[in-house]
Amino acid sequence: MICLVTGATGFVGSAVARKLIAAGHEVRVLVRAGSDRRNLAGLDAAPVIGSLDDHASLGPAVKGCEALFHVAADYRLWVPEPDRMYRTNVDGTVALMEAALAAGVSRIVHTSSVATLGLLPDGSDADEATPVTLAQMVGPYKRSKYLSEEAVQRLVRERQLPAVIVNPSTPVGPRDVKPTPTGRMIVEAASGKMPAFVDTGLNFAHVDDVADGHLLAFAKGTVGERYILGGENLTLRALLAMIAGMTDRKPPTISLPIDLLMPLAYGAELYARVTGKEPFVTRDGLTLARKKMFFTIAKARRDLSYAPRPAEDGIRDAIGWFRANGYIAG
Repeated sequence: MICLVTGATGFVGSAVARKLIAAGHEVRVLVRAGSDRRNLAGLDAAPVIGSLDDHASLGPAVKGCEALFHVAADYRLWVPEPDRMYRTNVDGTVALMEAALAAGVSRIVHTSSVATLGLLPDGSDADEATPVTLAQMVGPYKRSKYLSEEAVQRLVRERQLPAVIVNPSTPVGPRDVKPTPTGRMIVEAASGKMPAFVDTGLNFAHVDDVADGHLLAFAKGTVGERYILGGENLTLRALLAMIAGMTDRKPPTISLPIDLLMPLAYGAELYARVTGKEPFVTRDGLTLARKKMFFTIAKARRDLSYAPRPAEDGIRDAIGWFRANGYIAG
């Protein structure tokens, strides 16, 4: 089977490409000219030059493909120009799906995010059906992912787009080259640079399990349905204690109120606008941290036979990879 994978130079996309190649499929990868291709090194994948911003490149990229795994997205919790993120995540997704329809692609897996899902006020596990609205989406990233998923659902209803939607939680593990915001946090904690924490929580999954979930969704998922590809719910305090145990460091014990950190986030964002570097703390990130992003993967377990390993394995693999690649000293 010929498959196109978008986002294959990135964290989750490269894991999906690896799984497809291991399963014996012919893989094409959509890459920007001059992009960082470290995650493609040694992979038997054919690069196709293009991007979600270059709509004319998408038709040739998907031509002749039986399957499309749309993993690419602009994933940042702070952007100086939000409109660019919407053009990539929303307009680019619609253009790609239109190209796939025109090319007669028979099956699509669209990678959304748990960022598009509702959360429960008491912090208990949310699922694919937990209510949420666009107005509840915090920041350009969450809004753009919500709108892109909504556009895919609309094309499923109106144009019979053969797409299954997956909603990864917080992937961790090897090959986080950028790294992602979560990867940056792991690097900082493993380097002994996180003396305190806020009272929040996330759902963590090994990136290779998330990739397996993509292939399971392709094989077993129902068109138009969405499936949370998560793992284990952990408070930030528990995560940092786990990282400390793996790196022979003392875990942080100071819990900081989010309101106390908001002025720091304002300053960090102002500094980022001057330097062009992503801020280490953002207002949107702190706002999101007010609620624990805990989820259940019961639907994916039941319908897809999705079976992720413990979060500890992903954290350990992430630390090992970051250390081996010079992100963590020692």
